Amino acid sequence: MAQSKKGKLNYRCPSCFIRDIDIDMFYDADKKEYYCLRCCYHGSEEEVLHLNDMLKFRYKSMEKRVVDFGEDDKPIAFEDYQGEEEK
Repeated sequence: MAQSKKGKLNYRCPSCFIRDIDIDMFYDADKKEYYCLRCCYHGSEEEVLHLNDMLKFRYKSMEKRVVDFGEDDKPIAFEDYQGEEEK
């Protein structure tokens, strides 16, 4: 999502992002914490960054392509996606 105003960087709400909802959090300078307008989550910058880093496992293979599904007891083989080749 685009940031609505200049200033301190807005982060995604970890609570909403777990449910696949992409909502920016707002910063309260008096309390020095981030809060979400959609849900009741609020926390410090360190907490928000930590929870958002934990969520990155969902997208760890986004830039990779499956090469071989393998057998039932073998791991899936990936390779980096290079983009579409020009014809």
